[in-house]
Amino acid sequence: MKTLQQLLDSKKYKEIISIAPHRPVFDALVVLAEYKIGALVVLEGEKLVGIFSERDYAREVILKGRSSKTTAIQDVMTNKVLFAKPTDTVEEAMSLMSEKRIRHLPIIADGKVVGVLSIGDLVKETITYQQELIKQLQTYINS
Repeated sequence: MKTLQQLLDSKKYKEIISIAPHRPVFDALVVLAEYKIGALVVLEGEKLVGIFSERDYAREVILKGRSSKTTAIQDVMTNKVLFAKPTDTVEEAMSLMSEKRIRHLPIIADGKVVGVLSIGDLVKETITYQQELIKQLQTYINS
């Protein structure tokens, strides 16, 4: 199975889409909609300080009657961010994400975010891997 770095290298968009912790939630929602993504890493400089997702918005803003224009990201983001290393495998990352019930996983190398993978990225890679394996087995059986 591929490493997370190999998966990051094959992604169409390689930029790290992030937001600063002091920015209002509304700004994050605009970015999420613009890029059609479900989460943003929250960076203070290059340091990962949190992650903000659609779940955070639903649970911490909407359900609590807060305003997205006056609430800061730092007040509603997830502070304890799980992450993986570029050398971890897709299988290891999928196991972590399934166990902890998270949908977005920052990838960190040398203390810096080098990418973010979604559960969808991992599922897509797993399906591709399994299809290739099936083709190899069929070729072996037929030969």
